[in-house]
Amino acid sequence: MNIFDIIGPIMVGPSSSHTAGAVKIGRVARRLMDEDVKEARILFHGSFWTTGKGHGTDCAIVAGLLGLNVDDDRIPLSFDLAKEKKMTISFDKIDLGENAHPNSTKLILKGISGKELEVVASSIGGGRIMVNELDGLTANFSGDYPTLIVHNLDQPGHVAEVTSMLQHKSINIATMQLYRSGRGAHAVMIVECDQEVPKSSIHWLEHLEGIEKVTYYSSQTEI
Repeated sequence: MNIFDIIGPIMVGPSSSHTAGAVKIGRVARRLMDEDVKEARILFHGSFWTTGKGHGTDCAIVAGLLGLNVDDDRIPLSFDLAKEKKMTISFDKIDLGENAHPNSTKLILKGISGKELEVVASSIGGGRIMVNELDGLTANFSGDYPTLIVHNLDQPGHVAEVTSMLQHKSINIATMQLYRSGRGAHAVMIVECDQEVPKSSIHWLEHLEGIEKVTYYSSQTEI
């Protein structure tokens, strides 16, 4: 553990879990969209729903979707900023099940190009988060590293294609997770990297046979 795991991050807001973590969830979702958000349906689970409004969780999520950092003093003004950008926002309650972290949310997003994305994420304390699902498939990554998410058919060879590409680009793998909905069905690779993945490599992956979708999360500061 480091000091920020104990005292939390530098932030605007009363709670590292309900405010800073919520900003980070929205910010990670915005990076995964890779474009401005036009519509956002925000569903709160557990304590995010019961106590979140008092902690500014609603403002924080929207601030993150706008690309604000956790220490940005405009976080309380996020609804006004979203209105200026003509972002449509709605909030509701959701039950994500007894195994879900109490500080969890499901974001149903549409970008300015029509691109759609569903994210389930949780704020696990000290401003840290975990992205639990992407578009209905298990994910589980922290948002602390550049992350490559590859949706593919469950066929031999796809893992080798991804890892060989990373090796060719001298990109080190920090963590790698594999999930599938069933044998021979849909699968997903979650690869957290120590270096950024070039856009040209992402485009190359997108055109491989059997690859259904490639999503990339960049950990670079600016949006």
